[in-house]
Amino acid sequence: MMLFYCSAIAQQAKVKTDPMISNPIIKANIGRIAFTADKPNPIATLDQSQFLDQYQLTNKSNLFITVFLGNTMTSYLHQLAPELDTNTLIKAGNYQFSFYIDEKLVYQTNLMPGAPRANEQHTLTVWSKPLIDNQHEGAYWSQSAWNRFMFNGGDQALTEGNHALKIELRPYLQSNTLIVGKVIAAGTLKLSVNRKPKVDLSKIELMAVKPYDGFPVSNASFDKNKIKALKGNVEAGVFKHITSIVVIKDGKLLIEEYFNTANRDSLHDVRSVGKSFASTITGIAINDGFLKSENQTLTEFYDLKAYDHYSNRKANTTLKELLTMTSDFDGNDSDEDSPGNEENMYPTPNWVKFTLDLPVDTMKYKGQWHYFTAGSMLLGSILDKLVPISFENYAEKKLFKPLHISRYEWQYTPQKVVSTAGGIRMNAVDFAKYGQLYKNNGLWEGQQVLSKEWIDKTFTKQTPVTGRSDEYYGYLFWNKKYKVQGKEYETFYCTGNGGNKIFVFKDQPLVIVITATAFGTAYAHPQVDRMMEEYILPAVIE
Repeated sequence: MMLFYCSAIAQQAKVKTDPMISNPIIKANIGRIAFTADKPNPIATLDQSQFLDQYQLTNKSNLFITVFLGNTMTSYLHQLAPELDTNTLIKAGNYQFSFYIDEKLVYQTNLMPGAPRANEQHTLTVWSKPLIDNQHEGAYWSQSAWNRFMFNGGDQALTEGNHALKIELRPYLQSNTLIVGKVIAAGTLKLSVNRKPKVDLSKIELMAVKPYDGFPVSNASFDKNKIKALKGNVEAGVFKHITSIVVIKDGKLLIEEYFNTANRDSLHDVRSVGKSFASTITGIAINDGFLKSENQTLTEFYDLKAYDHYSNRKANTTLKELLTMTSDFDGNDSDEDSPGNEENMYPTPNWVKFTLDLPVDTMKYKGQWHYFTAGSMLLGSILDKLVPISFENYAEKKLFKPLHISRYEWQYTPQKVVSTAGGIRMNAVDFAKYGQLYKNNGLWEGQQVLSKEWIDKTFTKQTPVTGRSDEYYGYLFWNKKYKVQGKEYETFYCTGNGGNKIFVFKDQPLVIVITATAFGTAYAHPQVDRMMEEYILPAVIE
């Protein structure tokens, strides 16, 4: 009976081929990738006059593609493996993008199954998506493919001047081996690249810095032309989706600039920068006696036998391991197949249960650093249980009120507990206050808000960051060095998706905040590194 049922289901899921294509524009362009400067007309009213043969590519250009196929994607996958049903096909295969510049293959990527969605794979023979959409960065999987191309050689290949961009699409299946089909669509576009604007410093004015509660204005000198050049490049789109830059020197406000409609009052979504606040509240809770130390174990806070995959190793996981992301929980946000990947957590109704149900894997991690968002979320939920008022009210009383920070927004778990996975919103100068608190060894206006002992532990290189050279992790803070004119400058910092940063420099009197909305892009963090090394640090370091 079971064999008969499975066979029947497989037959129901057989792939339909040879779709009826009646639209004359579609029929005339089968196998083509067409380029447009704006979002193209709906399929029913496609206008061939929109299609580009040549295009000037600047930092603010948008670029869309319309792909004309002779069959559905599922049908192309079926041709690679006729024995498989539709559900199996779309879980094992997708499009392979090949990007060429001047007939040279620069980058090739196999899209992960799942995007486009299954119903699109089954039915569409024509689809339009952005490669570049500056007004909606990171909204589509096609933008991610383009950004990976740019990060993996495209940026270097698209030098100033004339080039030919060619894109080819093929179907692929990945099971025990990789099977790649023939080209199903291709397109070429002549590009005139103009991505290095000439910045006229005489026409750029820096924002007049005004005092802010807790920060007087600094009279220190700095290289204004460097900052003008940076501002010009941000406004020209060389550095994309930057919203603010704030520099504090010797506890005073030195530079404050805003971009892309942001201003001093804007609340910035800094994503995983919010993880560092879990470390701060942990230190305050220890100082107040609600926690004994960061060496306490999970078994002191939860009945772990009530959760899946109980083990002594899980029970003995310490808060310190959550703070340093060195636990043996099988969760790694850098691994899409990891059971504890944060994307698997968000759809669940109880994030704490999701985390505590995870297995541990002592062979895979062996105490090594691995980015584990669910662990930092768990830390916040433990604190919420321990403090006599909620985490939210405790943070308000013990951290934000002493710093005179009144405007902020948390995100929450499904249980309405503050999510220390990330996402706190504040204005840029208040984020600078948070960084300056650490620079002050925990003091703010004569009050010891956070103990120096905790800051010393936080700003210790607790563990190397796996896969990176000379980078380390403290207590939910990162550590690295920037090199300027042959000298190295060490910083501990918070960081979040999109290029959001709070830098606290070790041997310089500097706190620097950069906020951005380049969410989900490969260039977000590298462009901030470039801004720091080429413009900000050379301008403000004596």
